[in-house]
Amino acid sequence: MEKKKFSKLEILLIVLFCLVVAVACVLIGILATRETVSKSTQFFPNCPSVGTAERIDCIPDQVATKSLCTLRGCCWSPQSDTNVPWCFFSSNHGYKVDGGLRTTQEGFQATLTRLSSPSLFKNDINTVLLTAQYQTQNRFRFKITDPKTQRFEVPHEHVGPFSGPAASNLKYKVDVQQNPFGIKVTRASNGKVLFNTTIGPLLYAEQFLQLSIKLPSSNIYGVGEHVHKQYQHDVNWKTWPIFSRDTAPSGNMDNLYGVQTFFLCLEDNTGASFGVFLMNSNAMEFALQPAPAVTYRTIGGILDFYVFLGDTPEQVVQEYVKFIGLPALPSYWTLGFHLSQYDYGSLDEVKAVVERNREIGLPYDVQHTGINYMEARKDFTYDKVNFKDLPSFQTYMHDYGQKYIIILDAAISTEALADGSPYQAYERGQSKKVWVNESDGVTPLVGEVWPGRTVFPDFTNPDCTSWWVEECKIFYNQVPYDGIWIDMNEVANFVQGSSNGCEQNDLNYPPFTPRIVDRPLYSKTLCMDAVQKWGQQYDVHNLFGYSMTLSTQRAIETLFPGKRSFLLSRSTFAGSGKYAGHWLGDNAATWDHMKWAIPGMLEFGLFGIPYIGADICGFFEDVTEELCRRWMQVGAFYPFSRNHNTEKRVLQDPAAFGADSVLVKSSKHYLNIRYTLLPYLYTLFYKAHTQGDTVARPVLHEFYSDEATWSVDKQFLWGPGLLITPVLDPGVDIIRVYIPDAVWYDYDSGAKIWLRKQWTDMYLPADKMGLHLRGGYIFPFQQPATTTVASRKNPMGLIIALDDNNEAVGELFWDDGESTGTVNSKSYISYDFKVSNNVLQMNVTNNNYADPNNLTFEEIKILGLLQEPVSVTVLQNNDVQNSSHNITYNPVDKVALIEGLQLELGKSYSLRWTLGTSVNEKYNCHPGPNASKEKCEQLGCVWTEDPSSLRVPYCYYNGPDNAYSVADVKYTSSGVTANLTFNKSNLKAYGKSTLPISTLRLEVKYHNNHMLQFKIYDYANERYEVPVPLNVPKSPESTVKNRLYDVTVQNKPFGIQVRRRSTGTVIWDSQLPTFTFSDMFIQISTRLASQYLYGFGETEHTMFRRDMNWHTWGMFTRDQPPGYKMNSYGFQPFYMGLEEDGNAHGVLLLNSNAMDVTFQPTPALTYRTTGGILDFYMVLGPTPELVVQEYTALVGRPVMPPYWALGFQLCRYGYENDTEIAKLVEDMKAARIPYDVQYADIDYMERQLDFTLNPRFTGLPSLINKIQEEGMRFILILDPAISGNETNYPAFTRGLEKDVFIKWPNTNDIIYAKVWPDLPNVEVNNTLDWETQVELYRAYVAFPDFFRNSTTEWWMREITEVYTNPHNASKSLKFDGLWIDMNEPASFVNGAVGGCRNQQLNFPPYVPQLGSRSEGLIFKTLCMEGQHYLPDGSPVSHYNVHNLYGWAQTKPTLDALRNITKERGIVITRSTYPSSGKWSGHWLGDNTAAWNQLDKSIIGMMEFSLFGISYTGADICGFFGDSEYELCARWMELGAFYPYSRNHNGKGAKRQDPVAWNSTFEDISRKVLNIRYTLLPYLYTLMHEANAHGSTVIRPLLHEFVRDKTTWEIHRQFLWGPALLVSPALDQGAVAVNAYLPNARWYDYHTGEYIGFRGQFRNLPSPLEHINLHIRGGYILPQQSPANTTFYSRRNPLALTVALNDSQLAAGQLYWDDGVRIDAYEERVYLLTSFTANRVCHGSSLVLSTRGDYCCMLTKNILEIKVLHRGYADPNNLKFTRIKILGVTSTVQEVTVSQNGEVIQSPHAVSYNSQNQVLEITRLELELGKDYTLKWS
Repeated sequence: MEKKKFSKLEILLIVLFCLVVAVACVLIGILATRETVSKSTQFFPNCPSVGTAERIDCIPDQVATKSLCTLRGCCWSPQSDTNVPWCFFSSNHGYKVDGGLRTTQEGFQATLTRLSSPSLFKNDINTVLLTAQYQTQNRFRFKITDPKTQRFEVPHEHVGPFSGPAASNLKYKVDVQQNPFGIKVTRASNGKVLFNTTIGPLLYAEQFLQLSIKLPSSNIYGVGEHVHKQYQHDVNWKTWPIFSRDTAPSGNMDNLYGVQTFFLCLEDNTGASFGVFLMNSNAMEFALQPAPAVTYRTIGGILDFYVFLGDTPEQVVQEYVKFIGLPALPSYWTLGFHLSQYDYGSLDEVKAVVERNREIGLPYDVQHTGINYMEARKDFTYDKVNFKDLPSFQTYMHDYGQKYIIILDAAISTEALADGSPYQAYERGQSKKVWVNESDGVTPLVGEVWPGRTVFPDFTNPDCTSWWVEECKIFYNQVPYDGIWIDMNEVANFVQGSSNGCEQNDLNYPPFTPRIVDRPLYSKTLCMDAVQKWGQQYDVHNLFGYSMTLSTQRAIETLFPGKRSFLLSRSTFAGSGKYAGHWLGDNAATWDHMKWAIPGMLEFGLFGIPYIGADICGFFEDVTEELCRRWMQVGAFYPFSRNHNTEKRVLQDPAAFGADSVLVKSSKHYLNIRYTLLPYLYTLFYKAHTQGDTVARPVLHEFYSDEATWSVDKQFLWGPGLLITPVLDPGVDIIRVYIPDAVWYDYDSGAKIWLRKQWTDMYLPADKMGLHLRGGYIFPFQQPATTTVASRKNPMGLIIALDDNNEAVGELFWDDGESTGTVNSKSYISYDFKVSNNVLQMNVTNNNYADPNNLTFEEIKILGLLQEPVSVTVLQNNDVQNSSHNITYNPVDKVALIEGLQLELGKSYSLRWTLGTSVNEKYNCHPGPNASKEKCEQLGCVWTEDPSSLRVPYCYYNGPDNAYSVADVKYTSSGVTANLTFNKSNLKAYGKSTLPISTLRLEVKYHNNHMLQFKIYDYANERYEVPVPLNVPKSPESTVKNRLYDVTVQNKPFGIQVRRRSTGTVIWDSQLPTFTFSDMFIQISTRLASQYLYGFGETEHTMFRRDMNWHTWGMFTRDQPPGYKMNSYGFQPFYMGLEEDGNAHGVLLLNSNAMDVTFQPTPALTYRTTGGILDFYMVLGPTPELVVQEYTALVGRPVMPPYWALGFQLCRYGYENDTEIAKLVEDMKAARIPYDVQYADIDYMERQLDFTLNPRFTGLPSLINKIQEEGMRFILILDPAISGNETNYPAFTRGLEKDVFIKWPNTNDIIYAKVWPDLPNVEVNNTLDWETQVELYRAYVAFPDFFRNSTTEWWMREITEVYTNPHNASKSLKFDGLWIDMNEPASFVNGAVGGCRNQQLNFPPYVPQLGSRSEGLIFKTLCMEGQHYLPDGSPVSHYNVHNLYGWAQTKPTLDALRNITKERGIVITRSTYPSSGKWSGHWLGDNTAAWNQLDKSIIGMMEFSLFGISYTGADICGFFGDSEYELCARWMELGAFYPYSRNHNGKGAKRQDPVAWNSTFEDISRKVLNIRYTLLPYLYTLMHEANAHGSTVIRPLLHEFVRDKTTWEIHRQFLWGPALLVSPALDQGAVAVNAYLPNARWYDYHTGEYIGFRGQFRNLPSPLEHINLHIRGGYILPQQSPANTTFYSRRNPLALTVALNDSQLAAGQLYWDDGVRIDAYEERVYLLTSFTANRVCHGSSLVLSTRGDYCCMLTKNILEIKVLHRGYADPNNLKFTRIKILGVTSTVQEVTVSQNGEVIQSPHAVSYNSQNQVLEITRLELELGKDYTLKWS
């Protein structure tokens, strides 16, 4: 209820009063420092040494001065801390026991006599009586009374007199100190003193009573009603006034509406607790101090203390609540959501609110109306104008299953009604004399409240109760309602005391006034000498709300016989909860008030009022959407859930924010959860009603052994099982939360969170709050509806949250939800639920109610079930029941759902589920060859043969457990660490090298917001780690708020789970049975987010995405031509995964040992590697393109090729001599086919020896010089193997000197193998079989160890001497690039000449599924024991670094090339590893001239795009075999769009270069290569973007159109960047291509015409001479007129093709440098130009439309050319001379060119093709490097 507004005069008086107080404070401060000698010689205080924390304040009523302290006979000791009392009691204050203790039937008594000492507040009572009662074994009472004079004692409705006898087997012991008097209560079990009053004196005067109590701990909770900003009391000298008062909650230490004198103290982490209750209703204050101790000071009545002992906090509350009155069982419907507002202007307005919230489907049961429904705010009336239809409103609500609540205030108007007729309620009350009277006991006290002049019902008077009941009944007959909300019952009064003021006496102005708001006791209430039936207002003021509650309960019993109805009261006292609920009053729409509501709710749980809540979204002030949204979230879990605000504020009912608002969606979501869990909540209320349990429960009540929970008050529980974690601060979605020590499951997903007993940062976006179910509990639920009337008809179910032991328990109480007495009459159904050993017992414990809706349990959800339940059996009385249920299981979240059950409510059942392994969950337990049942079972696994299931493993793990569990998990803001413990009981048939390592550590690092690393290694023994440097921050740079991921370490069994925070999608989940980590066999599996995974290589794949149907792919670098399931040249352990919603992520395993990966349809992936460690890096995208950018930021951006390397290239293995090459060059020139680069394969070498020149190629140096002069470039091949059979071979000799070759371990002996080099002086007979040739003719070769620094130097020298021959300059080969081959490394003998020496390394315990698996790891390569040396000198075996050989060779090769040529150059390597792309391009190896190689080449290029190697291509027309005409023509068309475009074939095959066929073939080649050369500026810009930003060049369609799932499967088309779609013909005889055109505007490249369709497949004509190319609308492609070489094309005019999108917009860029400079971008020697096509409103054509918005009558299109970086000036003075604009929808006749805003002269011509809608502007002269604007309209 809103507070009264102050008048200007009142405000002025308040200001003056404040000034006077301020002056007084200054004067008092001066006095406090003056030395004053006491004149008293009568009393000398005994001031023993006492700690400051234990001082009991002797001057609690004012500022302490030494003189006043002396007058009071106390001890004076000033302190620097002004909180500490300077004046404190001496030990000779108080009372002493006179005559000893007297045993009584109830306990004992003693007479206490006051010690002679000065009085504080006069009228001390010299003799008092102590009465002690051992009421129960857990409850002790003592009261101190005046034996001579009856003092006021609370006439409590529930608490009656105790007549004994004393209880036995007491859990406490009571001791009384004689002099000075004190009483101690000790816990019997441990001797701990709980309650000790000897810390201070007992004071007992007529109007001042005080007792201090020392406590065993500072864990103090309770006492109210106040706003406590924290649940655990601050004991640093805080004093809280207690006096019921109509004042709005604030951050001040104000006394609020109710009076609750109970507190709870948690003693220690055993949970032992006790509570203290003072039964006293006078004004008082409660002081806390750090001793710890508390002091009660009250100004009347008696001291009547109760001490309650419990083993847990919850037990203490139960003891207390049983004593004061167990809480009411609420009507079921009152647990629904409520809406209210103080000032609905009319009933129509109320109905509008009701209707709009019904329309959005908001769960919503109850509508309240504030006092505005009344006539002139008079109780028992209604406004017959604005609320004329109120009598029918209840029916209107009931028709929808909803209820209506009215408000009644505690003041009755004395005025007549608006029509002049008597106000009958007043008249009838007046006649019955039911009002509170003035001090004379006869005259009604008149005040002023909402209706104006008012009297106040004396609810302590039985006649008043009868009158009140009758008035409620009369009004109900006029306006039916369903419940009553009572307000203003503190009691509130808008005038001070009464309209006549208050008399000057000791009741209105007592000697001591607690620190209440405004200080005068009668402020905003009645005079303290007013008289009620129970006594004077001085004594009974705090009982007003309580007595009104009792009277209103009588009314409810009369109005709703046999029904519980609803009663809500603002003012409360101990025991109010027996009949009423409470709300926390007139709060404000602030974040603090939302925060402070939680301690308030928890405190009222202690006070026995569990039906409690705060006004959701705040009462005062306008609420923001964010605050209201967050408040609706947490408010959905207030026991009393009501949105309510005051007048003249923004509407805050959920629907007011818009049906589609996040607030509405979030509110509905959480209210639906509330309604779903109402059976659980109702059961909690039943337990509160029958045994005093809390409902909204402090975390510490369940987890008291964990000291961290003692102060948790921003989270709370529903009962023991539901943890509620709201967001309570603005602008945040990451909050610090505590996860108590239990198993917890996310409510929404059902997934276990693997945090416990720790603080963590929880991501809770705008629409989400934390909601977690505790393992070990069973939650009954019911399908929700928009009202409880509807929801109570819906099917029921159970959520079973398993604990660590796979057990759970729960209860259900169910009755009709509204009748009274159902508990006493046992008219209800109750269940005990228990799960153990995969059996659910549903035991009915009471069944005396038949629900009319024939309810059944239809759904059971089991959380934390590690294995799939393959069958569920339903039993009743041990008889199997027919059940047509179905079972689904989510293996990621470990959630089983059993649906379709028909278990009748009221009957007992048991359900038994059998766990098993479904086909998709079978993880191969014996991935090695020759699996058998016997071997399988030796491993502890299961063998099931099923020949019908191809590739499904017969041997699979038995259950979900792996051999590891987790210990010492530590979460920090930058990552996680944990130790992995091997469970020895899992030790099966392991050999020594596969014995699991038990000293593993996990490290997770949150490197940045989109990248994390998780690494598992042996912390006790150093193991090999990959020596490839990655670009990771020196220290993690992620922030809790902005991280895209959340990581959980799972235990029992071990696993790591990574979730995308924004969607909750699990993208990594390795809690699977496969995990093992041994010396030579490491295995880990993860579930995948979808079936769509791309990457892993290098192997030939038949589609871009991986086939998840039980496929295993080996990875081990090998000289292996592409073939199905054959491991080829490179090693790329990276994949990109798509999630079902189109988000993407990437995962790199940084491991270089032999490996395989298995995909299964789970979907899941299993890695198996033969050594090293597990070192994973994950990037979160979230788009596919961002994944690649983030991945290349990690491993290194792709190399920037020189411009010439984008030209067409020719090579052949098998050139006879240099003359053949020279003729080819001339023939290509004559055919005018663009062509930039010529190669020589190993033919140019003498006997295939590196760094030599074959006599047949003596003209090669001159040929190279000649073609370079003509603008071409030349690339040479180098192999790594160096012949050792030469007598004069410097490369080998110097290699020996430099010690560069790989050797046998621990020897100086080189490992020799055989590759291409031939022996000297032999004649090779090529007709012999291959093995014979190798044996007879091949030389012994050594392999350089490229890890060594010495090798790098040696390699540089050898390459340099090829380029500049120091012995014969004419033999210098001036290459421009280098092609490194055979660097897997390849060997033509397995291992070494003479064999290998280490069987275990070459044939490890597990050989991955490689080609020729039975041959071991040495097949076609070196012995694995070969010893390398890393740059730091540490030895490493070839076993570990084999897959890095090509990687290690690449950078030294590029460094040598650039050092020699002083240009950028290009290196092409066959063998790659992650980061190879930083230094080189790659070709897809020795493919075959076959049609099926065409689409495989696209797949390969797209994969290498993922791997960060942009410069890729396949051998055009095929390497092996003879190509044929159509195949080669189609391949030339496709190959023209390979980034690395090279036609290359093998020895013995016929020629296949473009001039080897016929003139038609030449035309086809020329045409398509001219297109390539035209587009080279665009391609070069893409290469720059790859180099600078990591973008892909060859781009899968899904990268641009990931929301279109059709694109996820496409691998026969690809994009250049975002804008050019290439749809080649890939099949023999094809004359059309079935191409997919994604959802964009597409233009035919050749015609410029808009194709007119999108988002569909279409057959596109594709004659032999044609390739389908399409430009995407929205993009601008820079172009250049082609020429035979890039040397000449770079001098030609530039052009632009502008492809407008549907909005007539487009954009693009051109990157330009000299094409060869090293690090041009890094050194900023480049030109970057942007192009932007836009549409603008022309001139003054912007007009206001009839709709009130602006529209443009005439638009102009503009094309802006803007230089973004000007660091390079091209020497060729390039100009844009032609611009073609596609998609221009209307005729254009004029185009203007501007610079700097001014139109310039331009000789251009304009043509427009209306049929194709193409605008072409020619003869332009726009200089490259300058800004221009072109406009057309």
